[in-house]
Amino acid sequence: MAHELLDIVDQADRVIGQKTRSEVYSQGLSNFRVVNAFLMNENGQLWIPRRSKNKILFPQCLDASMGGHVQAGEKYEQAFSREIREELRIDTAVVPYQLIGVLTPQQHKTSAFMHVYLLKTNNAPNYNTDDFFEYYWLTPRELLDRLAAGDSSKDDLPRIVRNCFNLFHS
Repeated sequence: MAHELLDIVDQADRVIGQKTRSEVYSQGLSNFRVVNAFLMNENGQLWIPRRSKNKILFPQCLDASMGGHVQAGEKYEQAFSREIREELRIDTAVVPYQLIGVLTPQQHKTSAFMHVYLLKTNNAPNYNTDDFFEYYWLTPRELLDRLAAGDSSKDDLPRIVRNCFNLFHS
């Protein structure tokens, strides 16, 4: 993973170079690309997993339903399809999805350039236990309340939820 090659982008999200994932993090860069996704059930609850303890970044923290890096030469949607298959064993050729957010470090204070997707399902996925060890079904408001009460999450999670589910007042 540390040697995974990522595209480096300018402020308009145009590729200007490449660096390894370890270089990106050691240099504190935010001009690379990631994808995130949420599963939402018919009650408006999001499937929110807790990251496994073996994760290098944010171990045992709450996370989006799926998240991952866009590899060098890959498009956002390709990375989304690859990552959701790896982490949640969901095939995007079978399960409909939609893009619900395009977030940037400059405008949204995210850690990277980000596309956020939504899949509607009432079923918990057959998730990869190397990635996650438990999960909750929470409304966006319940998730933000849980974080405000002290539960830990990846840094971007509250910003993503506020921006993609129109919860700006919190």
